[in-house]
Amino acid sequence: MKIEFWFDFASTYSYPTAMRIESLAASQNLEIVWRPFMLGAIFNRQGWNDSPFNIYSVKGEYMWRDLNRVCDDLQIPFFRPKIFPQNGLLPSRVATTFSEAPWVSSFIRSVYSANFEHNQDISSPEVIESCLNCSGEDVASIIKKANTEESKDRLRKQTEDAGKKGIFGAPSFCVGKELFWGNDRLERAIQWAADKKAQSIKPYSRD
Repeated sequence: MKIEFWFDFASTYSYPTAMRIESLAASQNLEIVWRPFMLGAIFNRQGWNDSPFNIYSVKGEYMWRDLNRVCDDLQIPFFRPKIFPQNGLLPSRVATTFSEAPWVSSFIRSVYSANFEHNQDISSPEVIESCLNCSGEDVASIIKKANTEESKDRLRKQTEDAGKKGIFGAPSFCVGKELFWGNDRLERAIQWAADKKAQSIKPYSRD
């Protein structure tokens, strides 16, 4: 059974999700499908030209305080980035192109740490190259492939697929056709997937 994790590297609540989803999925023997997409494109279709946390300042200030509490509860380092939202195009292309690489989850966590722990510019190739040190592969080749037209088209299509699935925010999780939204719904999505997995396993019969 698989759980699709749809995320944007600029998304605040996707940060704590990315840092804990693997352990939760592993506890139920679930496979994670990493699905980066460009949330800004989804917002544009909704008539927003910026994050709603910037458009509605009161909501934004609440979010930052709440995110600080969430990270404290999970014992995850947090530092409010000076620029929000950041441009996560390059790391999204990398994560989309290499979504099945054994190092992709470590890379994703490293990018989120760069953004929400170390206040680094995740649009910078140098920062992303540093995040790719976990891959053990030729970093320049990874960046080069991520900047090909094929990779760019793949991310565009994945963003279109997010819209078709009814995804309107990040983080989101899909289990089959079932959609869950928000860091606080991660456990429910995991349990839903685990239940579906259990239902699909038929008991052995000697008849």
